[in-house]
Amino acid sequence: MKHQIIIVGGGTGGIMTAAQLLRKNKNLDIAIIEPSENHYYQPAWTLVGGGTFDFAKTKKSMASVMPKGVKWIKDKVVALEPEQNQLTTEKSGTLNYDYLVLSPGLVYDLDGIEGLKENLGKNGVCSNYTDPNYTWQCIKNFKSGNAVFTQPTTPIKCGGAPQKIAYLAADYFRKNKINAEVVFATPGSVIFGVKEFAKTLMEVIFRYGIHFKPHYAPVKIDGEKKLVYFKSVAPEENQCVINEGNVLNEEFHGESEIVMPFDILHLAPPQMAPNFIRNSSLVNAQKWLDVDITTLQHLKYRNVFGLGDVAALPTAKTGAAIRKQAPVVVDNILTMIKENKLGHSVYEGYSSCPLVTGYGKMVLAEFKYDNVRDSDPFLSKFVDTTKENWSMWILKKYGLPYLYWKKMLKGKM
Repeated sequence: MKHQIIIVGGGTGGIMTAAQLLRKNKNLDIAIIEPSENHYYQPAWTLVGGGTFDFAKTKKSMASVMPKGVKWIKDKVVALEPEQNQLTTEKSGTLNYDYLVLSPGLVYDLDGIEGLKENLGKNGVCSNYTDPNYTWQCIKNFKSGNAVFTQPTTPIKCGGAPQKIAYLAADYFRKNKINAEVVFATPGSVIFGVKEFAKTLMEVIFRYGIHFKPHYAPVKIDGEKKLVYFKSVAPEENQCVINEGNVLNEEFHGESEIVMPFDILHLAPPQMAPNFIRNSSLVNAQKWLDVDITTLQHLKYRNVFGLGDVAALPTAKTGAAIRKQAPVVVDNILTMIKENKLGHSVYEGYSSCPLVTGYGKMVLAEFKYDNVRDSDPFLSKFVDTTKENWSMWILKKYGLPYLYWKKMLKGKM
């Protein structure tokens, strides 16, 4: 079996790319390989975890979002052989292609933190990345104590998500007069990489009295004893804390180990590229898909392109980033088909993080490579997106889901 273009992944990147290609040329022979029955709008899972969005509304059948004219191969890729312009699937065997687009997303490495696999989804250990309904259950049943929010040292999709749910939880506890010590512990050195937005977020942290713990990397969870273990990735700075309280009961063991009790522990799981990507000749030293950061063409195989979370791009892994990446891939493939050369479209690293800072409040952080602010000029005429805004909350809760289902996945934006 052979197809002109094979797209691996039926997530945001795969569906958008296929839809845009077919809007430009309906005669293209495109196949999408995707094993899942359902397609999820995961950006809303933060709101589900905060009890303000219905999980069922984040799900649609994969068949309903598959672009008309695409052949859906409901299968899993197990190996890539770019030297032969082919790949191997679990059930369908070997498939050949002229052009390959890789957008399979990433996978969770539940073995990356000791005790995570055994405790996730119970003992107060929750994650909006896997089960936002359980996160909400933990928050609304919380009585008092430590509510700890953290993230791993690996790249993660939607890097702002671990702190968004911390802000929602802090707001919920304050509104309901619940005595809580809210902790945000991160391996990073700052709350956000773009200084214009970091300034506002530090104000949010002070407002809620959140304990901000930079340089904290989670390494072990003991669900029975309700303890989370961190290592300091900057031991000389592990006392650098903000809004220190009396309830945390942290223990410092030696230079780098910190033990913290929790009543709720929310975390993003460690994340990595799927094994068929990691085990291929297409990755860099860190095992992410090795593409040119401006053209999204593979650095070795000129008929292979990559976008989305799996790509080794120095920017945040978000759906907003994919919205800017897909047109570049589309232009380059169509130009290669016609003229055997790349098009003129360039990806400048744009990404966006809608940072929910409380119920009815949001900061829209838009940026590009090198942490340069890249706010929409039209939107900025009406709203200062570096500040908390109710209008941005409305955009997050109602506008963006509509645009996603009705425009982005249809190839219209």
